Amino acid sequence: MQNVTRRIAPEWIILSGCLIALLSFGPRASVGLFQVPMTMEFGWGRDTFGLAIAIQNLLWGIGQPFAGAVADRFGLVRVMCLGTILYGLGLVIMGWATTPAALHLGAGVLVGLGLAGCSFNLVLAAFGKLLPENWRPLAFGAGTAAGSFGQFLFPPFGNLLIDRIGWHDALLVFAGTLLLVMPLSLALASRSQGSSAGSAAVEAPKQSIGQALTEAFQHRSYVLLVLGFFTCGFQLAFITAHLPAYLVDAGLSPSIGGWTLAVIGLANAVGSLCSGWLTHRTSKRWLLAWIYLGRSVAIAAFILIPASPTTSILFGLSIGVLWLSTVPPTAALVMLMFGTRYMAMLYGFVFFSHQVGGFLGVWLGGVLYEAFGSYDIVWWLSVALGLASAAINLPIQERPVERPAMPQPAE
Repeated sequence: MQNVTRRIAPEWIILSGCLIALLSFGPRASVGLFQVPMTMEFGWGRDTFGLAIAIQNLLWGIGQPFAGAVADRFGLVRVMCLGTILYGLGLVIMGWATTPAALHLGAGVLVGLGLAGCSFNLVLAAFGKLLPENWRPLAFGAGTAAGSFGQFLFPPFGNLLIDRIGWHDALLVFAGTLLLVMPLSLALASRSQGSSAGSAAVEAPKQSIGQALTEAFQHRSYVLLVLGFFTCGFQLAFITAHLPAYLVDAGLSPSIGGWTLAVIGLANAVGSLCSGWLTHRTSKRWLLAWIYLGRSVAIAAFILIPASPTTSILFGLSIGVLWLSTVPPTAALVMLMFGTRYMAMLYGFVFFSHQVGGFLGVWLGGVLYEAFGSYDIVWWLSVALGLASAAINLPIQERPVERPAMPQPAE
């Protein structure tokens, strides 16, 4: 089947996708702002709030491959709209929650599943399907950077709302902003079921979902990519959840932790754009190896040098540049290996590995701190995992999977 000519310019596709990434990632990145007011009002422990966010991370990861499979099969718009509704409903329930069960349902289950249906991961898959090949790497970087900018923009906005109208209504405002995702998703509607330009070598013959999954998980390079991405989630989730407390333990003002996270968000936008640019011009596996190695060096230097406002901000800059810079080369490798037909689903399984790592990073940070009174073990585990992922990515083969003739799926 020939592709139907796209009626929307690539620039508008990228702009719409970036706005979706910004709007969907912003509230999620701001959820920590609501921990103190909620626990103070209801007398909950921080473990209650933390469990809700851990559930959110895990269900986001579990739901991502299924959302991707549905989007690959039936189109992105339906999935985006359903995900937006679940996400917004979760924030509303979180705003009205008066029991831990309601909090876990809203902030945990519904927000987690909603993110699976409307986050930047599906945006990147849409870019792979809809954009010409020469646009894709930079678009992957721009979509990731837009999510990063949402991480920077929404927390100050959330603080302002909490101060002015209270945390309950602030969550309702966040839910309202998500409604913009639905009209924006129309620009990412698939125009055909055929292959995108530049990917024909890996699009034929047709496959069923089962055939695509079997092929992927029997492909050594894909398995290595999945394993390596675990580290990304572990490091990011641990730092996001526990860095502010680590800095307070070191005798610094709580505001230093907030500013460090903000600097990470800004540096992340720059790093993601640069990674997208480099993805098109250099070896993707070597780029990933250098990113993971750089993270390990930055983390080791940070924990070996006494903490201060200056070292914290410098750490934010260095780790921020490397924060989500793994995403463009990872997404590009999935598309290079298998084409665009099942891009959303196959990248979803890579992202699931990321979220399992994130769950363990948050959970182990708290458990081991309570056991030993220090985050040192988890910091050094993050360093070791970074070195392991740098080595894991090097054997990846950067070429399309070799496909023998396979039977056509039954209609």
